[in-house]
This record gives sequence, C-alpha cells and structure tokens, in this order.
Amino acid sequence: MQFTSLFTPLHIGPMTVKNRFVVPAMSNNFALPTGCLSDESVAYYAERARGGFGLITIEATVVERKAKGGPRKSCIFDDSMIDGFRSVAEACHAYGAKVSVQLQHAGPEGNAKAAGYPLRSASAIPAACGRDIPIPYTTEEVYALVDLYADAAERAMKAGLDAVEIHCAHGYLLSSFISPRTNKRTDEFGGSFENRMRLPKLIIEAVQARTEGRIAVLARINGSDEAEGGLDVHDSAAVAAYLEECGVDALNVSRSIHLMDEYMWAPTAYHAGFNADQVTEIRRAVKVPLITVGRYTEPYFAELMVREGRCDMVAFGRQSIADPHMPELAREGRLEEMLPCIGCLQGCVRMMMQGQPLTCLVNPGVGHEKDLTLPKTETPKKVLVVGGGVGGMCAAFTAAERGHEVKLVEKSEALGGQMTLAAYPPGKGDITCMVRAYIVRCEEAGVNVLLNTEATPEFIAAQKPDALILATGAQPFVPEIPGIHEPFVLHAADVLAGKAACGAKTLVIGGGMVGCELADYLAERGHDVTVLEMRDALGADVIVEHRKLLMRNFAEHGVKGITGAAVTRFVSDGVEYRKNDREEAAHGFDSVVLALGSRSYNPLYEACKELAPQVFVIGDAVRARRALDATREAYDAAMSL
Repeated sequence: MQFTSLFTPLHIGPMTVKNRFVVPAMSNNFALPTGCLSDESVAYYAERARGGFGLITIEATVVERKAKGGPRKSCIFDDSMIDGFRSVAEACHAYGAKVSVQLQHAGPEGNAKAAGYPLRSASAIPAACGRDIPIPYTTEEVYALVDLYADAAERAMKAGLDAVEIHCAHGYLLSSFISPRTNKRTDEFGGSFENRMRLPKLIIEAVQARTEGRIAVLARINGSDEAEGGLDVHDSAAVAAYLEECGVDALNVSRSIHLMDEYMWAPTAYHAGFNADQVTEIRRAVKVPLITVGRYTEPYFAELMVREGRCDMVAFGRQSIADPHMPELAREGRLEEMLPCIGCLQGCVRMMMQGQPLTCLVNPGVGHEKDLTLPKTETPKKVLVVGGGVGGMCAAFTAAERGHEVKLVEKSEALGGQMTLAAYPPGKGDITCMVRAYIVRCEEAGVNVLLNTEATPEFIAAQKPDALILATGAQPFVPEIPGIHEPFVLHAADVLAGKAACGAKTLVIGGGMVGCELADYLAERGHDVTVLEMRDALGADVIVEHRKLLMRNFAEHGVKGITGAAVTRFVSDGVEYRKNDREEAAHGFDSVVLALGSRSYNPLYEACKELAPQVFVIGDAVRARRALDATREAYDAAMSL
C-alpha cells in the first residue's frame, strides 16, 4: 500500500502541517519540579520531529497553579515557563514539525495531595470510589477560569508554538462542565446544552482574541463518555458542531472518562482504529479537520481513514513512544524495522500513574533521547550476548548500533524466548510483531546470531569477549509438592507452544498473569477451565486495563476460579489443596496444567565472571520480572560499554 494520503500537507487555521502523522498529548513526567520543561522534554519531542511526525503535541499542561497534580507535570501558568516551550518549538521546527500544547485543568481527576489544594469541578461529584469530593466553582470563579486559559495560550504563542489544544475530554475540568453526568449546576453554566457548553465557548473566544489568529486553536473532545448518563457519540457530534461554530480550527476526538480508561489507553487486545465509527459519525457533523486516535500501531488503516475522508489526521500515541521514527520508516517502506507498540501499558501508563518518568518495554531508549544522536563509539569492543530473548536481542542490536562487534548466542532454534509464547493468548498477537522487529533490528545492525548453540564456559572463554551480557532468562517454577513431577502434570509453556494438548476439562494451577492468560486461551477454544490460585483474587498481578478484559472473557466463557487455595498434592485427575485451614480437593479433570510463574536461570555468572573485563546480568536472569525490566537493563548495559 502506498501511504499517499498520510504524506499530504494539511492547513489548520494559520498553520500548515507537512503530513498527517500526529504525536498527541501524553504525560511523560520529564518536566522539572518547577513545572518547566526539561532538557529531557526537549530531546523527547525533538526525536519524534526528527522521525517525521508532522504535528507534535506537548503533554497535558497545567493552566492553574492550584491544579498542578504531580511533581513532574508540565505547566504554563507563569511567564518563567515560556523558555522551555520555546526550546521545544525551536528543536521541532528544525525538522519541519509544527508544535501544539494541550492546555489542561484536571478538575475532579486531579491530585489534591500533590497539588496542595482541594480539587475543583463543575459539581461536587467525585471521579471514583476513594477519590476526593471536588468543590464546585462558584459562578464568579468560573468566569475567572477563562483568563487562565487565555493567559496560557498567549504564553504558548510567545514561545513560538504553532497551536494550542483546549482539553475538553476524559472527565477533566471542561469535560465535567460539558457532560450532564457530572454537571448538576443550576446557574448559567448548567442545565441546558447551551449552558453546559458556555465555559468552553468563552475560553475559545478568549484564546482567539488574545492570540489574534496567529496560532491555531484546537479542542480535544470525547467521542463518547462510555458511562451511563454521560455523552454518547450523538451528543459528541453536537458538541463538535457547536465548537466548530465557536471557531476552533480542528478537533481531536478521543474517548471515555477515566472510569472506563480501557478506551483511553487501550490494551493489546484492542484493534487499531477501534474508535473509527465514532470519528466517522462526528465527521458527518463538521467540516473542520478531525484528528482520530485509538491504538494505531501501523499506517495501513490510518491511510484508509484519511483517504476515505473519515478523518484528516491520525494520532499515533503510544506508537510514537515505541518508535519515534515511524513516519520516516513508512515513507521509506521499511515497516518491518518499526518497533511496534504492543499495548502492554507497563512503561507508559503504569509509570505515568505513579508519577514516574515515562519509559517503554519495546523502546527502552525513551527518556534517553539525547543519547540517540551521539556518534558511534571510537573504541569498538567484542561483545558476547548469551540468550536470545527480547532482553538479549535488545542488548545485541543496541550495542551493534553503537558500533560494537556483537555475537548473540541462543541455545534453541529460534530467537524470542518467552516473549514468543506471550503472543499466543487471545488479543496478544501484536507481541509477535515486536519479536520480529527485534530480529530485523539485529540483522540490520550486523549482529552475528548463533542459534542451536550452547554457551558453555569453555565456549565463552574461547570467544575472548571484551564484554559479556548474560540474558539467560528464567525457568518455570516447580515447587516440591507430591505428584508435581508426574507425567500427567503439564506445563503452561508446553501447552502454548503446541507441545502438549489439554483435555476438555482442564485445571490450571496458578492464577497470575500466565495462568489466567492460559485459561483464556483454552476457554476460547471450548475447554471447560478452572483456575486455582493461592492469592485471594485471580489475575492480581495483571495491569488493570488488561485484567478488565480478561475477567470479561472469563465471564463469557464460564471460566471458574478457586482462590485462597494452596495445593498439597497432585493426582491424575486434579489436586488436593488447603483452604481456610481445611483440606479440600478438585477432581474430575482431564488435564492439570502448571502455571506457577518463573525462577531466574543464571548458571553461567559464577563460572564466567572473570572471562571478560565487563560482565552484565540482565532481565529474568537477575530475578523473574516483567519484560520491561529486561529491555531496560539490556539498553543500560549496551549503552555503558
């Protein structure tokens, strides 16, 4: 497919964007504690401009001092913050990108403890269970809010930015006024549609007046709130049409409030462009340019969306984190090299919610963009990497790209390790794209890959490496329980790999992520599945958005659970277990499958720690954890050579 539509320019108000690739606003926690953008912020945005994105949107940026909900939040409520935005604008403009900033007040979704001030909103409705009840703004205070946005937009213009985006989505402050679900006011800002839209209307008019048409004014809206009593797509079409009449130059259509945040940062199982129907409905209502978002990880469907006129630009959010050079690779037809977002949420959403700097499982270079333009090493080393999982591959191609001579040794017949098996459960197929991309990166970097090769201490000594990276991974945890070594006990990895088949009625021992995803895999194929877990809940270690879908699948397929249970004996048709100090049993199963997690596998360090001047142990070989840890440690090891 030729991506002709994606690479055509577009006029948005007074700015012309060179193509249809957008980096949307995504909090990254790179800002300084003062709220000013840091050198890391500048390098992060500049790298995406260097990679070919036409419109770069600076993260949600706080417009009111009292609404700063985190220590590393980007802010624009003071003139001292202008210089940081100017640095981002200049860095991105050097690559031909246009720059916008999203103006945000989190309202009821803020963090009162971090801000040091109570939450404020349209009405006294908490965002969720356990969250602070916000204090409603008085009528006079609502009018005062308008100037905060206008002041922020003027600062953006002075910094040389090309646009501002007014955040009206996701249950934040302006969303709380627009939606009848959260706006229970009876003054001129509540009740009718016209009244609920009054605040965003006043803000847009004030921003336009203050900036005198010199920068574009965009608004981000929900395609729907995905909550009963909130906006549906038909309401949102009316919101879009109203904002168009207010004079916005473009609309960025997102989806949902935080209670349903699986629609905001969709997990792996969501397909690219899952918001397409909502954007198409809104397209019928407006003529201004529309930006769509929704787990776009490759350009094919995005090209169709633009080509068919269903939208005008596509926001590649987390994909721009995973590979900031996606547009360049698409233009050059090198998509097999592209590092894909796999929707794991481990390094982006999870870190963001913890107030920690953004990172990425697939691209551990996130946050280290300043290093990406460094020249290759002047002192190449012989580097030996043992283990061809994603940690080993990441270490290998990163070191090779830095100019080192790298040999990667894998004892099996293929690269990928446990990550390959992780692609088998329902909705996880994109993980295969990551494994393939890593293999291609190794090939392109010139890594010498040796498969079916056992890296013994003698082999390693013969290589005489300057640096040795041990990425030997982990092995299944098999505790000493009577009957566990009997041949009727299967292992999750063997079942997923097609090396062992389960009977119709299957008992999975272990209800963590591996066990639950295996249960989902079997249940989808018609097996009657029961999961037994020692903890009090199934999937306790699964990231929230993934767990929601997992539990929905369990309910649909009738997967049963036994929790708080410790196995005491394996028998041919089930297990005996202890629960609440009572001995119980689960019998009548055709198959029993073990999924109790993993233990580190590091047989080489003690024998090989003197065989190279530099020796690193990374990933699960240190301790069985998430793949995020493996790739981060791999990157750090390779960059320290």
